[in-house]
This record gives sequence, structure tokens and C-alpha cells, in this order.
Amino acid sequence: MVNVIWASLIFIAIIYSFFTGNIETINNGILTHAETGLNLILDMMPLIILWTGIMKIAEKSGLLEVFSHFLNPLLQKLFPSLPKDHKALGYIASNIGANMLGLGSAATPFGLKAMEELQKDNPDKTCATEPMITFLVLNTAGVTLIPTTVIALRMMSNSANPTEIIITSILATTISSISGLTLDYFIRKNKKRRGVK
Repeated sequence: MVNVIWASLIFIAIIYSFFTGNIETINNGILTHAETGLNLILDMMPLIILWTGIMKIAEKSGLLEVFSHFLNPLLQKLFPSLPKDHKALGYIASNIGANMLGLGSAATPFGLKAMEELQKDNPDKTCATEPMITFLVLNTAGVTLIPTTVIALRMMSNSANPTEIIITSILATTISSISGLTLDYFIRKNKKRRGVK
């Protein structure tokens, strides 16, 4: 659906520029922004590789398992239907850790593995389970302590103070996490009260 929206916007922009005589603007935009996009990817790549490598080292060394045990009481409250030793909980903890560091690209593989593990217990493979929905809310609105990627982007754009967004980032993601998880809890509770599966 998103692809259709983007394709439609691009098509409308090209047609509009053609009829208004601004086709040169589109040509210049395509050429200059393609180069800008490529430079951005090349500038971000070392940061993504570094943090993905650190997360892999933390996974292999058992540090993520320690972090998982630390988060286990909270995860048990958020995912009451999962057994205490469920494999998905480790991946969920790893995903939370990466998101706390603002590393969405490093968090994605852990999120996918967590969903794969949760899907194994899903009796209806065409419908998301409660733990899957809760994890999706947690992953989407997750608390970010250090928005590493955004700070790097601000540094590349020559921001005078690239780290000034840390406090607002913590506040925004904390509020979104609490709001999302509270709504998820009440929807789940309401469904159980009505006897809906």
C-alpha cells in the first residue's frame, strides 16, 4: 500500500511539472537527490555496521541474555501468556536494548526473530496473537535513551548541538510507550471480559 502511495505521488508530481513547464526541476531533483541519498547511505553505513557488530558481540558473549534476565520481570507482566523461558523473550529483550540505543537497523533482526518464535505458537497463522500485537506496540513506540541514528544524521547536517534532542527523545518515546501499552492492555482486558478470542 505504501508503495502505491509513493508511486502515485511521484506520478502526480511528474505530470504536474510537465503541464506547468517545470520538468527541468524534476530532472535536477532526480540527479541531485540521488547523489544526496547515496552519500547519506555511505555516511550512515559505518555507524550501522559498528552498532550491529556490537549487538552481535553482545549476543554471542551472553550479555543480551543477562539483559534479558534483567528485563524478565517486566516482560512477564507485558507478555503474561508466554512461558518464563520462551525463546522469543530473549529476542524481545535484545530488540528493546537496540531500540534504547536508537539503533532501529540493529533492532530489526531481533524483532523478526522474536516474531518468528511467537508465530510458532500461533494456532491461527493468518491472525496475530496477543503477544505479537503487544510486541509490535512495544517495538514501534519503544523507549529510546540515546537516539544514535538521529544524532549521527544531525552531525552530518552540521547541527550546532546534535545531542540536544536526547531529553525530548526520551520524553516522547516514554509517553508513546506508556500510551501504546496502556491502550493494548485495556483492549486485551475488554476482549477477555466480552469473551472474544
